[in-house]
Amino acid sequence: MKKNIILPRISHLASRISHLAPRISLLACCLLLLTSCVDQEEYSDDTRGNFEALWHIMDEHYCFFSEKQVDWNAVHSRYAPQAAGSLSRQQLFDLLSAMLSELRDGHVNLYAPFDMGRYWAWHEDYPSNFSDTLQRRYLGTDYKIAGTLRYRTLDDNIGYLYIGSFQTEPGDGNLDEVLINLAPCRALIVDVRNNGGGMITAAEKCAARFTNEEILVGYMRHKTGTGHNDFSDMEEQRLKPSSGVRWHKKVFLLTNRSVYSAANEFVKYMKCCPNVVVVGDKTGGGAGMPFSSELPNGWSVRFSACPMYDRQRQSTEFGIEPDHKVDLTDEDFLRGEDTIIEFARNHVNN
Repeated sequence: MKKNIILPRISHLASRISHLAPRISLLACCLLLLTSCVDQEEYSDDTRGNFEALWHIMDEHYCFFSEKQVDWNAVHSRYAPQAAGSLSRQQLFDLLSAMLSELRDGHVNLYAPFDMGRYWAWHEDYPSNFSDTLQRRYLGTDYKIAGTLRYRTLDDNIGYLYIGSFQTEPGDGNLDEVLINLAPCRALIVDVRNNGGGMITAAEKCAARFTNEEILVGYMRHKTGTGHNDFSDMEEQRLKPSSGVRWHKKVFLLTNRSVYSAANEFVKYMKCCPNVVVVGDKTGGGAGMPFSSELPNGWSVRFSACPMYDRQRQSTEFGIEPDHKVDLTDEDFLRGEDTIIEFARNHVNN
């Protein structure tokens, strides 16, 4: 049985691509996906119907099957027998979540009223390389707050700026004031450790303070069909310099495995800016712009649909390597020192 349905809607489409995909063709194609109707199987609201609906949504729209080397047909063969009978809602949720976890993707989530299916091994299986206790030592209690930004000047005249989230955009005035306050500093440490992402426009707005010219920072593609490899040509992502206050001195960008999604993109942009050195651990990745869709029972699923790449056309889905790999050590922790921060400070001081 067929019915017309709207293809899965993109999450925060306008905010995610408004500046980084300047070619109108990309925006037009994405909007076409939002408004076009296609014939698709109508699935019943029972165990088998919800299972098949989810499998087909992912089969037709998920973008990283090749990168993850996942045989989605084989996944169907393994899980389908478990969906043959009648399951409770908890059993069904567990089954569908387990199937989605085969993709090993932090952007893939199943949302039910009672729980959220998620895959977090992309950061849980790695050292945290961040300590709230140590950060409080460096920030103290008299640090300055500008919107979502936390900052101060360290005692060796090095600026420290912590960006813990991109869930909201910092104001232009906030960024101006931060950089004006830190202007006398010899160098700047920008810490995005544990930043799980948010809006790409927020990441772009911050990165735009560290370049004086428009630069190529990467590429994006979008799905053009239901085949696993049906993608558009790569579209350029370009970062334009801010019209506000910009930083021209050395920058040390601190990262760990919990840097994800829009924060991963921020690191990608910053590596293209002059005078930026990335220190810490490899980022967590998350280079697929997420879409969402709905199952017959009303549960929603989010998944990666538009892949993004660095300016060498390499996928950043699995993370971005730092320029200097540095881990927190137990010895430094006991001394009340953050190894990664101290590495950056030593580079400036020496």
